[in-house]
Amino acid sequence: MIRSAASLLVVVLALAQGPPPLFAQMPDSLAGEEYLTRAGSRATIHFVREDSLLALRVLDLIDGQAPLPGLPDSFPSRVTAVIAHGPQAFDELTGGVVPEWRAGVAIPSANMFIVPSDEGRSLVDREGRRTLRHEWAHLGLHAYLGDLRAPRWFDEGYAQWVSGGFEAGEAWRLRVLLALGRAPPMDSLTLRWPSGREEARTAYLLAASAVTYLLEPGGERGLELFLDRWREQRSFDEALRTTFGVTPGRLETDWARHVRARYGWLFVLSHSALFWALLALVLLFMVRVRKGRNREKLARMRASELPDQPAYWVVDQTESGPRLPPPGISEKP
Repeated sequence: MIRSAASLLVVVLALAQGPPPLFAQMPDSLAGEEYLTRAGSRATIHFVREDSLLALRVLDLIDGQAPLPGLPDSFPSRVTAVIAHGPQAFDELTGGVVPEWRAGVAIPSANMFIVPSDEGRSLVDREGRRTLRHEWAHLGLHAYLGDLRAPRWFDEGYAQWVSGGFEAGEAWRLRVLLALGRAPPMDSLTLRWPSGREEARTAYLLAASAVTYLLEPGGERGLELFLDRWREQRSFDEALRTTFGVTPGRLETDWARHVRARYGWLFVLSHSALFWALLALVLLFMVRVRKGRNREKLARMRASELPDQPAYWVVDQTESGPRLPPPGISEKP
């Protein structure tokens, strides 16, 4: 999940392709003495004793989730949430297939999500709530679609859109990638989600901006119609065409044109550290030039002023008296 600049690389990875290899062992481990269980109205949470207070707060946040846009209020339900106490526990529960920069993992096939508890951040602060909302959106979308498989870019983009969208300040990265021809095609994200940090960062930004572009005009009502038609027609492409009047290929072309138009080079430069460094140098140069001109102007003004004691007032030591002023000039009284 793409976030603010301070935590941009802390993204949420959804395992839409299926559970991790060790998932089959999870029910037994969760049912053991090590994990405690607390049931809420919409989810059951598993946690270790050290995370008891955190688990209760997380369960309250889960039960209080607002309805997901475009979905009935009952989706998702009967969710299993797991708080893993530490990186080692997280790796054990997920089979070690999740990158180290993850913030959580959703497993739609099991209607479950797993989040770590002690990696220097809180699950109940602003970013933690976005993580919970992001995972909740993954589970709700998959539960509603049933056996229909969502394109990966739409799945991730929807979860990001629901959990707060993407930072507009990061859109300049898309502009640069599109200009350099380095933005991956959206259909390629359906086959394999990047595991590298920078590649995943680009993929999340691409997905979030594409879904935002698609859904902004029609809002939640357009999304609701689209999802209903998707379930009825059992075709993502057909639902896209009948609802928004575009094919996936045309959508990608229009989206790229939108990014180039909305986030032009001036926007890119204004969000570049190099731009602000150059601007600072230009301002410094202008200040120095202005100071130099002021010094020259002040010097000219001083040169044109009459001296306090003109030369003809000075007493000539070779004569017995003061030097007389030139004709036509009166002495001071």
